[in-house]
Amino acid sequence: MYDIEKSIGFLLSKGYQRAWAILREEIEQYNLTPPQFALLSFLWQQDGLTQAELSEKGQIDRSTVGGLIDRLERDGLLERRQHPQDRRAYLIYLTEHGKEMEGPLSACAERSLHQFTSGLNDDEVTELRRMLEILRGDRRVYELPSC
Repeated sequence: MYDIEKSIGFLLSKGYQRAWAILREEIEQYNLTPPQFALLSFLWQQDGLTQAELSEKGQIDRSTVGGLIDRLERDGLLERRQHPQDRRAYLIYLTEHGKEMEGPLSACAERSLHQFTSGLNDDEVTELRRMLEILRGDRRVYELPSC
């Protein structure tokens, strides 16, 4: 009999759910979701990305990224600017408010990570990160399986 509770996919899924629930609890005071936080994090690393670049970095489809951008723009955390070489595209930039949120939100993420990995020592966290990078594989958007 197949033991689903020992399945790597099942365990990864449950770990993901727990990690994002912990982060969601930390950042809820800022009225943000974990995917919105992730988008802001990419822009803190490199401001002025296109929606396609953000989609690729986050490995999520462009329409989902578009909705995240809409909400963050409405909340005054980022803004769209016309792409200088492509009239069909926009560059996404942090507003001053979006830049100011890096410190407090990064602290939330650090607390979340500490809580999530509290049962592991530093070497185990490093090894877990290394293995997850391998399992992540190529960076593309994956569709839901058909079965």
